[in-house]
Amino acid sequence: MKNLTTYLFVMLMAMFWIFRIIVAFCYNLGVDFITQPIDLNFEIVLLFLTFIAMILVVKRSMLGGLIYLAGQGLYYGYYIFTLLTENQTMSAQNCIDLIFAAMGIILPLLIVFDTLLDKNRKAHPTDKKTDWFYKNKDYDREMDERADKNQYRIS
Repeated sequence: MKNLTTYLFVMLMAMFWIFRIIVAFCYNLGVDFITQPIDLNFEIVLLFLTFIAMILVVKRSMLGGLIYLAGQGLYYGYYIFTLLTENQTMSAQNCIDLIFAAMGIILPLLIVFDTLLDKNRKAHPTDKKTDWFYKNKDYDREMDERADKNQYRIS
């Protein structure tokens, strides 16, 4: 992890993961919290899957971002789809759940895009300290012309 965006996305990912742990724990104890898990069993599986994906994202593996996107997409995407297609009034609790579900979809998309951009930077790296020398054809020609003029004889 070399980029500030990667650090920020992993911190957001960890904070959202800890928030979901608190939500599952409070639901299991019967304590009222801001939101409740959609399906507790799938939530627990998703928490472990998110931890594995978090490790892979830190290592800049594209597989980690895709696992995170697939897991969160299945969990929150289905919930958003059913919530928006049902003809019911939106209560305050449904609006709060919709906000957390949207965060659960947007964050993995940002992580996948960040990983894709990082893969492009790794494939085509630029280093300002050395590119002026290695990618400068005029400097190479100048050096070649000077090398041809300086012929020394050994007698």
